[in-house]
Formats: sequence, structure tokens, C-alpha cells
Amino acid sequence: MHRAIWLVILIIGCITQTGFALELVRFAPLPMEDRETVVKQFRPMTDYLQQRLGISIDYVYADSYADILDKFRNGDIDLAYLGPLPYVELRASHAQADPLVHFREASGQTTYTCSLIAFSDSVFPLESLSDKKVALTQPLSTCGYLSANGLLRKYGSSLETNLYRYLGKHDAVALAVVQGMYDIGGLKTAIGKKYTHLGLTIIDETAPLPSFALVGNEATLKPELLNQIRHVLIAMDPQGRHREILAKWGDNIRHGAVPADNANYEVIRELLGKVTIPEKGNF
Repeated sequence: MHRAIWLVILIIGCITQTGFALELVRFAPLPMEDRETVVKQFRPMTDYLQQRLGISIDYVYADSYADILDKFRNGDIDLAYLGPLPYVELRASHAQADPLVHFREASGQTTYTCSLIAFSDSVFPLESLSDKKVALTQPLSTCGYLSANGLLRKYGSSLETNLYRYLGKHDAVALAVVQGMYDIGGLKTAIGKKYTHLGLTIIDETAPLPSFALVGNEATLKPELLNQIRHVLIAMDPQGRHREILAKWGDNIRHGAVPADNANYEVIRELLGKVTIPEKGNF
């Protein structure tokens, strides 16, 4: 009997050492929308990766971009869905952040834009804008302070000559402008367009920026697994044999993916320059 028990223990140990046990991967999506929407967007993708790669994926939720980056640096996150500014900030302090793939937009492009929005009944010139209430997402959101301030500077204005506040999620910005709580807002153009039926108008948008990416943590995951994840996602064909599978994935990740590279983010580094992004609003 004792011999049988030890044999079972030995077999389990061998299975674990040879990689047959499911490897746990901790995944963090950006909190761009409410948690229910985020899970609905990403669950089909993570289920597919689990099935194809024989891994187990747990979700790590956070209410702020900064919290996700801290957890990533501390080794508590293995994979994260990040926009360009959060990635650039992460990479600056954590060289093991490896961009695996860029997800294509619905247009098929691997770029997207950020916009300034207003309610259609109250659109006004942006030239020398001042004392207007501006709704922003989060300090580390690409479409937050960085893009909104850059757009206003084109018109001889800035966020500092207006009243801005961080509201968190992109949909919160859209709804705050629709409800008249703020005069203008900054968010991802694709999300803003979802609210045009409620009266939102896009009044200006940025030049194309590198699309959102799945970023792996080389400090916690083996290179072999990171490469497997990259190759599985790149192989997905939204126009061919994977059309039905991808149709169940979220709008932001269902259009295919291409390899990502750290060099793709130079446009963000140049845009950021020496800009210091405030952690809090000014009113």
C-alpha cells in the first residue's frame, strides 16, 4: 500500500516537472469600460488560448491603469492588454515587458486615434479655449491627458487653461458629456462613435497611434510560451476559417493581430517628450 502511494506521488511530480500540469497565466485587461463589458470582450479569447495551449488563465482586475502597471512590475501579472502610453510607461521601468501582438482595428489597420468630443448642440470653436470643463479618462490613458492636451495645443489652448478631471473609463467620459456635466471630453475615437446616436460629436482627432497590444511579462513567463501565444493570435484569420470563432470575441480584438515590436512606440515617446502628466485634475 505504501509503495502504491509513493508511486502516485512520484507520477504526479513527474507530470508537473515535464510540463503536463496546466500552467497558470494571470491576465489583466485595461479597465476601459465596466467590468462586465470587459469580461465579455476578452473571455472568448482567453478560453481559446487555454484550449489551444493547455494553460489556465486567471483574470486580474484593477480599477486604474497605474495599478495594473504596478502589479506587472511586481510579477503579479503575466499578460496585459495595454494601450500605447501605458506600455511605454511600463517598458521604461520594466524592460521585461514584451509586446507580443497588435490587434487590428475594425478598419483592418494596426493604428487608432483619440478624439475630443462634445455634445452636438453645444459645439464651439477650440481656438484659445479656456475655462471649459474637460472630462478625461485616466492619467496613463493614451487618450487622456496626453492626447487631449496635444489636440488643444493645436488651437492655442491647453488643459491647464481649462478645468479637467479624470473620470476613469472611456464610457464614463462619453456619458458625462452627453449629460452636460462636461463641455468636452477626450477618449478613444471608436468608443466615442458608439455614442453618436446620443448626440456626441467628434470635434477633432489625433494622428494614427499604434493599436492596443497584448504584452507579456518575460520575468514571469518562459519565452517558449510567449512565442506560442504570439503565434496562435497571429494565425487567426478573421476572413477565413476563424471567422465564426472571432465573431464571439470583443470588438477590439476580433479583427486579427500582427506581430508587435518595441520600436513601434517611438511616436508615443516623441509625443510624450518631457510632458509631465498630472495624477489629479485641477478642479
